Amino acid sequence: MLKILANRIYRHLFLAQVIALVGTGLATVALGLLAYELAGAQAGAVLGTALAIKMIAYIGVAPVAAAFAQRFARRTMLVSLDLVRALVALALPFVSEVWHVYVLIFVLQAASAAFTPTFQAIIPDVLPEEEDYTLALSLSRLAYDLESVASPMLAAALLTATSFHSLFAGTAVGFLASAALVVSVLLPKAQQTYRRSIYDRTTRGFRIFLATPRLRGLLALNMAVAAASAMVIVNTVVLVQSRFGLSQSATAWALAAFGGGSMLAALALPGLLKVISDRNAMLCGAGLLGAGLMVGIGLPSYGFLLPLWALLGVGYALAQTPSGRLLRRSSHAKDRPAVFAAQFALTHACWLITYPLAGWVGARFGLTAAFAVLAILAALALLTSMRIWHPSHDLDVIEHSHENLSKNHPHLQDTGTERRHKHIFIIDDEHNRWPD
Repeated sequence: MLKILANRIYRHLFLAQVIALVGTGLATVALGLLAYELAGAQAGAVLGTALAIKMIAYIGVAPVAAAFAQRFARRTMLVSLDLVRALVALALPFVSEVWHVYVLIFVLQAASAAFTPTFQAIIPDVLPEEEDYTLALSLSRLAYDLESVASPMLAAALLTATSFHSLFAGTAVGFLASAALVVSVLLPKAQQTYRRSIYDRTTRGFRIFLATPRLRGLLALNMAVAAASAMVIVNTVVLVQSRFGLSQSATAWALAAFGGGSMLAALALPGLLKVISDRNAMLCGAGLLGAGLMVGIGLPSYGFLLPLWALLGVGYALAQTPSGRLLRRSSHAKDRPAVFAAQFALTHACWLITYPLAGWVGARFGLTAAFAVLAILAALALLTSMRIWHPSHDLDVIEHSHENLSKNHPHLQDTGTERRHKHIFIIDDEHNRWPD
């Protein structure tokens, strides 16, 4: 897997991603402590509102940012967004009102919502070979999982020697280092296309998504992933410390079990995807998520929670990691930023539903009910995906016709002037609906 780090451009981009992730993790810990300093017992409400603002920024900003991205050089855009995030991190220790936190969090997450899809869309251009790109996806999944373990540990170590305000400085340093690494390489240029309206560019990724069967299936799988991960993220602390009466360290070990399962699956995926299709791997992962949530209904003890969370981690990585391969197969290079932005927004829209659902049902009706509701949601999402994303709709080369194009149209000239022909089929200006 590490052989792809021999590619200098990818190596610098990957290091930029890892450093920025660690910085973001430090900010997450510091934000919780800052909320407690400002709001005391109401810190949970402050954090809940901040997370809701984060999701709203992700859903609303990503597609709009992708629409404007073609007007800027990729490197300039990524570096500018890193600098904005660094400035916000430096400003957070000086806030004195809760509403200051909300404004700065929106700016920070809006910059991240513009940064992440742009960054993701560059990687297929840097690593055009599918095997290399698959390795990059798995390595990226490992980076996310390691960050969830490493950042809290690093924060705990720093807090023994300094105040939590210093964690925001560490976050800023991370973003500045990320910007420096991006500056150090020459990124491939985005393919130019003719000018479109802002509305067309903003909605283009969503239109490609909804017109492509495999991407509609991916959208359903996003809901299964969100259902299981919301149960883990929202209710692990309640399960461990309230139901089982254990310590904070036991909560950390449970979250580590989830991350460990995800890392194991990410390590196995490059080899696995050589022998089975993306569809089968992702449906299998969603099946594990639904089954794991069903098992959780009768969860007897902490000893059973750890392997169950590890199983959910495996399902999470199986269902989510190959999604980049689907996005790459389903879009031209010029449309990739819009498609990745649509996936980013739609994924977080699913979490915007499942996070409060997991918390509200768990608090009002109990954790058994939360497991049951989220298991049903994951199962319905899996069945929907299986129905929409049928193998007969997942062909690359499809025969189709263009009755509305003149014989002199450039597309027909490229394919031999025949209105009925076959080639790799991707939704674009000449192919705006999937063939029956």
